[in-house]
Amino acid sequence: MPGITDFEDRVAFVTGGARGIGLGVARALLRRGARVVVADIDPGALERARREFPQASDRLHTAELNVADRDQYAAVGDIVGREVGHVSLLFNVAGIIDSVSPSQLSYGMWDYVMGINLAGVYNGIQTFAPAMVASKQRAHIVNVASEAGVVEAGSGFLYHASKAAVLGMSESLRRELAHMDVGVSVLFPGPVATDIVQNTRGVRPDTAVAHSERVTKILDTAHQHLNRMGADPEAVGELVLDAVERDQPYIATRNEIGGQLAERNRALLAAMQYAESFLAEHRASARAR
Repeated sequence: MPGITDFEDRVAFVTGGARGIGLGVARALLRRGARVVVADIDPGALERARREFPQASDRLHTAELNVADRDQYAAVGDIVGREVGHVSLLFNVAGIIDSVSPSQLSYGMWDYVMGINLAGVYNGIQTFAPAMVASKQRAHIVNVASEAGVVEAGSGFLYHASKAAVLGMSESLRRELAHMDVGVSVLFPGPVATDIVQNTRGVRPDTAVAHSERVTKILDTAHQHLNRMGADPEAVGELVLDAVERDQPYIATRNEIGGQLAERNRALLAAMQYAESFLAEHRASARAR
């Protein structure tokens, strides 16, 4: 299936679009002449984004949005449809990097992390995909997972679970939407120079389970590593649109987890081979009895 190269005057909706990777994607879209709706939970970040693009003020629109709120998402989607136009490019970028120690299991924390990282992605799909399918215009969806959705990397089980689910959902949706002229890509970034850790702490509800000393250390280390070693969000934005242009299923930001991925695949294959041998032996033993 061909990718999308005609960005001029298309309407793109970018969640988490006022900061980090989302802002990098928004910049890349504006450079290509798209009309961009930047959605973000932080009104201050939205105002800064508006001021950043005075030359594209007629093509930049903003919307305050909590992606976990289905009703608010639907209302924003309706406004965008009426006032901006049909969304044919959807970038589900908004996310948090949060978890708790297994010794502090909490339904509240599960719902909170999944509500943003997984349901927030689905809410975007639910809001815009039906019209994409009904339209005759080629469309594309990009969902942001993480390297933590590909291999276990010590980022906390809640975060890993949410990002693995986004990866699986994206892979399946790509196959199911292909014949409807809607492409799907999944971005699984490694370190990117964003303030996601600090932003996560800023929006964390007061009722959330306090981080253990171990999880706090993980997050502090992640924050330092992202700022010191992370990829440039603007370059990542260009990388994302390059993948849309080529209709690529996967978008990575580095080439450093190949060994971990190969080891995981070896372990999975070994489990299947063992099962085949074990069950064959069991069947033979049952027949002998």
